This record gives sequence, structure tokens and C-alpha cells, in this order.
Amino acid sequence: MQRLAMDLRLLSRELSLYLEHQVRVGFFGSGVGLSLILGFSVAYACYYLSSIAKKPQLVTGGESFSRFLQDHCPVVTETYYPTVWCWESRGQTLLRPFITSKPLVQYRKCVVFNNRGVAGENLLTPRTYCCANTEDLETVIHHVHSLYPSAPFLAAGVSMGGMLLLNYLGKIGPKTPLMAAATFSVGWNTFACSESLEKPLNWLLFNYYLTTCLQSSVNKHRHMFVKQVDMDHVMKAKSIREFDKRFTSVMFGYRTIDDYYTDASPNRRLKSVGIPVLCLNSVDDVFSPSHAIPIETAKQNPNVALVLTSYGGHIGFLEGIWPRQSTYMDRVFKQFVQAMVEHGHELSNM
Repeated sequence: MQRLAMDLRLLSRELSLYLEHQVRVGFFGSGVGLSLILGFSVAYACYYLSSIAKKPQLVTGGESFSRFLQDHCPVVTETYYPTVWCWESRGQTLLRPFITSKPLVQYRKCVVFNNRGVAGENLLTPRTYCCANTEDLETVIHHVHSLYPSAPFLAAGVSMGGMLLLNYLGKIGPKTPLMAAATFSVGWNTFACSESLEKPLNWLLFNYYLTTCLQSSVNKHRHMFVKQVDMDHVMKAKSIREFDKRFTSVMFGYRTIDDYYTDASPNRRLKSVGIPVLCLNSVDDVFSPSHAIPIETAKQNPNVALVLTSYGGHIGFLEGIWPRQSTYMDRVFKQFVQAMVEHGHELSNM
């Protein structure tokens, strides 16, 4: 033990003298600093390529749909390279709205469905929207189809919009006029989503802010709801779950918040989807925990394809050194829509 202690003291003294010399000559001037930076960069690159950049997991219930996507939508089988300096779930989720560009897009035959009370200031009836109620969406889809009955008709939903779209497709089955659909960052199980968002850090970063947004949207039309709900109680909610318990579930006639969350969860209806649907999710999405993604259910429906990336956050999917342009999600959407419009007939007998 004494010999070991002497060796440690000697080593410490030599290290001190070495560091003192490096300070005198300059850390970078000695070449050591540059070597450390290069070494760290190489180590990080190796870690990134081995643990971060991965091919997405493609889960389908039928060989036909899987082969179709591999042939006409190859992005779902390519390695996804998340932004090297921002691949963590919360970082991707928070930064995407601020750093991605918003180019002017010229739409042709595109319809954007806005939920009641969201796009404008006027709300004509004392009713808003929820993930489980698909009546408004059904009305929009059938109206558009009546205007353009021969046009290829597809739908896409993001986050809550994707939940609403999947619940609609699960209820109506193959009778929809849509030829295909795509969803992105869907919350599959509302109970699991709520539980994840109530963890302290997630509550601080996302839950509380989103709750205030919901409160603001209904408070603008407060006079419309005072006969149905206790608006003062609603405005005191500190989480999405509390808001849904005090407002959403009451507004749509659910006996309890659990009844509403059960009805709002798309995983229950996935087996009944009757048209080709591609669903992109990241397994690190704090809004939609990986354990709640219905992989086994998807394997039982030949119309469903899950594309699961290891990273990407919630509607993030940033890629490249400086992700100003399109994201991985954008590329998946573009390729899938083009594939369905140009080659969708190949799936007619799926």
C-alpha cells in the first residue's frame, strides 16, 4: 500500500509538471489540443454511425405492401441520419419549428381541414373537437369527393390530426373514398401519451405550454360553453389530462376521462383500416412512447405499414448538418403520395 501511494504521488507530480508546461507553451500550440479534438471527433463519429444513424424498422401485415414500399418509396428502407448535433427527442421536437425553412408552396387540389375554433375567431356552435369524434372529418372527405369524384384522393394527418384520421379509417373501414393515407407522429394510446407527458421534464417542456394553448383557444369562445362546463375550473387545469377531464370529455358526453381516452386511442381500431396507410413514428417520441406502438396489431392488417425510426422526436425528423430544408418526414410523405398516385393500382388486389 505504501509503494502504491508513493507511485500515485509521483504520477500526480509528473502530471502536474506536464500540465504546467502545456499551459506555458499554449494548449493548442503544443498539438495536444488539436489531437484531443480530432480524437473526440473520430470517437463521436464512430458512435453516431454505429448507434444513432440507423435504417427504420418497417412493419407491415402483408408482403405486397412491403414490396410496394421498397420499390416505390425507398426512403422507408434507407438509413436515416438525424442531425448530428441534435438527435435527441426533445431537442428535435423543440427546434424543428424554428430552424426549418417555410418556403412558399403552390398547392394544386389540396384541402386543409381545420378543427372548429382553431383557424378563425368565429365559433358558431358550442362545440370544439376531439380525437375520437370524426363527424366533421367525414363531412369534409365526402364533400371533397363529391366535387372531384374521379381525382386520386389521399389524406395525411400529423400528431392529433393523425389520430383523428386513423380513428375515422378504423370506423369506416374500406368504404372510405380515400385511396390511401399517411400519418406522422401519432399518439397510439392516449393513456400512455398522457403518462409520458406528465413526467416532470416533459411537463415543463411541453405539457404545461400545450395546456395553456388549449385554454386560450376555448377561452376566446368562453360565452359559448358556460352552460355546459365550469370554465373557471377549466382555466385552472395544469395538464392536458386535467383539461380533457374538465372540458373535452364533458363537451363530447363521455362519462369519465377514461372513457374518452379509450375511445380516442387509434390502436384499438387499427385492425379495421381498409385502405393502404403508412404511419411514421419515432420510438423516442415523448408524445407517443414506443411501448404503446401497436406493432403486433399492424402485423395482422395487410393495409398497414409502420415506419419506425430510432430517433426523430415528435414531428422532428431533422436530418443533415443544418436542417433548414426538408426533413425525413417530408421525404417520406412526398415519396409515398407519388407512389400511390402513380403506382397505387399495383395494390388493388392486396
